[in-house]
Amino acid sequence: MCVGRLVYNTGMGTNTNNSRAAARTRKMRARSHRLIKLFIAFILVVLAFLGGFALRGQSAFLQSLGFPASVTGLDQTIASDLAAQSDVYNSVSARMAEVETLLASDSLDSYDLAEATGTTLNGLAEASNDPYLRYYSPERYTSLLNSQDEGYAGVGVLFSEYNGKAYVVDVFEGSPAQLEGVREGDFVVSINGDNSQTWSRSEVAAALSQEQGSTVVITWRRPESLEADGGEEFTTTLACEEYNEVNVTTEYNSERTVGYIKMKQLTQNASALVQSAIADLTAQGARSFVLDLRDNPGGYLSQAVGVASQFMSSGTVVEIQTVDGQSARTASGQPASPAPLVVITNKNTAAAAEVVAAALKESQRATLVGTNTMGKGSVQVLSELSFGGALRYTAAYYLTPEGHAIDQVGVTPEVILEATGDGDPQKDYAIELAASQVVE
Repeated sequence: MCVGRLVYNTGMGTNTNNSRAAARTRKMRARSHRLIKLFIAFILVVLAFLGGFALRGQSAFLQSLGFPASVTGLDQTIASDLAAQSDVYNSVSARMAEVETLLASDSLDSYDLAEATGTTLNGLAEASNDPYLRYYSPERYTSLLNSQDEGYAGVGVLFSEYNGKAYVVDVFEGSPAQLEGVREGDFVVSINGDNSQTWSRSEVAAALSQEQGSTVVITWRRPESLEADGGEEFTTTLACEEYNEVNVTTEYNSERTVGYIKMKQLTQNASALVQSAIADLTAQGARSFVLDLRDNPGGYLSQAVGVASQFMSSGTVVEIQTVDGQSARTASGQPASPAPLVVITNKNTAAAAEVVAAALKESQRATLVGTNTMGKGSVQVLSELSFGGALRYTAAYYLTPEGHAIDQVGVTPEVILEATGDGDPQKDYAIELAASQVVE
């Protein structure tokens, strides 16, 4: 019996264990199935997430799948918000305002407002693509206002400007500058030791507007060309004197019956002077003319229109491009002479003088001889600032009557002739060409 019980008891224990093992197996399988389902669900979520990136911005496609516009437009809304935030700081003023706010709330330091303003605006000028952008402190602006800039400096030099830098285009005969070896093409580096700025033509004129007999120390730079950097520097001490240099000079070639007119710059009375010169030369017997614009740095646009009008009976003299569009200046309709005309230009023919050359060329009123002009076809204005000082910047561009750019391009003569050799081959050729155009 005992054995039988033992056998019985043993038999009952085996069946129970098998049942429990089977139950555990079922549980493990169910758990595995759940894990597999969870893993598959995770994979689907990841794929959906990645698919969202792939479909981002594809509103039309998402709508075709049945997504509502409120969902498909979500990315556009986010993009618009980001763009709006970006636009807030799309200006120097907004960025500076943020910096000033931080400094005002957290910084223990302070700064000089006038110095910070000058440093910031000078940095803005250096970062600008406008080579003529310039900030004038209240002191420098006052100096400019007190000067009478006609282009003539008190040391016997006629200045022009290239990319915002003053340089010499003419040295007067017998002047202190000539005696000290100053030559055409020399740039101003410093005046009386001040090299803290790039000296423009107007600033040089203001600094040299001193009492007669006073002296000024100027450091010059002599590059290989207007475009070249570097070059030898030298310093001169020059006495300021009064100069009454004649702006318009004339010659009459009786053999060729050609009247020659040299205009140094477009001063406030340039048109009247040219008109008088034409009348005088015509009275002497001139049947054709040569207008010499070499080394002419420009000047008043109104006078450029007036000078061109002395030879043009009608038509556009110049197109002016501003932020508001284009406007034209036309000839006055009262030319002083219909006689044949030849104009001489070179690399120092600039600004308003280029306007005259381009107008006479494109109207077929004159033949241009010489070399390409400078390409300074921009207009700068000086605007007073409410907090003191002023800002000089480019506000307009000159275009030729046919709409061609002058700035950085220049005006190209029909006859290219370099000023090489002895004498003045450009002038000689121009006189011969003018004489040959006279119709008997």
